[in-house]
Amino acid sequence: MATPPSRAGTKGVPRARREEQILAAATEEFGSRGYAAASLPAVAARVGVTKTLLHQYFGAKQDLYLACLTPVGDRLVAVIRAAVAEGAAAVAPSAAGPSAAGPSAAGPAAAVAGTPLLVLRAIFTALEGRREAWFLVYETSLPPDSEAARRAAEYRSAVNRLAADGTAGLLAAAGHEDPLDADALNHVWQGLVATLVRWWIKHPDQSPDAMARRCARLFAVAAALAPTAAQGDVPGNPLGDRAD
Repeated sequence: MATPPSRAGTKGVPRARREEQILAAATEEFGSRGYAAASLPAVAARVGVTKTLLHQYFGAKQDLYLACLTPVGDRLVAVIRAAVAEGAAAVAPSAAGPSAAGPSAAGPAAAVAGTPLLVLRAIFTALEGRREAWFLVYETSLPPDSEAARRAAEYRSAVNRLAADGTAGLLAAAGHEDPLDADALNHVWQGLVATLVRWWIKHPDQSPDAMARRCARLFAVAAALAPTAAQGDVPGNPLGDRAD
């Protein structure tokens, strides 16, 4: 997703448009190189302006990072929250039983199971065009006491809460209430999302819709591989009831 350098300079370019160009270039620079390694001269070169102009528009490096981070973090939290709400809305009629949802309803567990795909599709769609922006929220080299670090931590906490609530809901719909199961699944889910986003960045030809369909296929295969027997009675488990 390289941003081609511009030789237009600043003359004749409206300030709002120039700011958009700078933010796009800086988001790519910070996302691909990290805060510590990112270079303001490199950002300026991508846009075709001077480093002095960057400072005039956005201030210091931390301020520019924050200007890139805020729209990304706001959008990610918003689309994930909306996807979770959409999944919850799908659960409501199915949880009421066949009379409310119709005879073909698959039940609350199946409805909740669709939420992960809704979330992934929302993330891919939100990041399209600036895929490296994902890493701005998870940057580890930000100055610890900076406003950018504080804001990034807030976004991570919001995403973590949504993930924890969502994975706990998946287990509850399947009849599992073990809090350690919920914690483990939350960790697995967040690691899976990060891995899929990284894979997607390395495959720029894959659209958000294509990735959503791919994830659906992968989830279907994973579901087919999962044992259906009760815990402690899984075929091939030599520990049997002693698995715990």
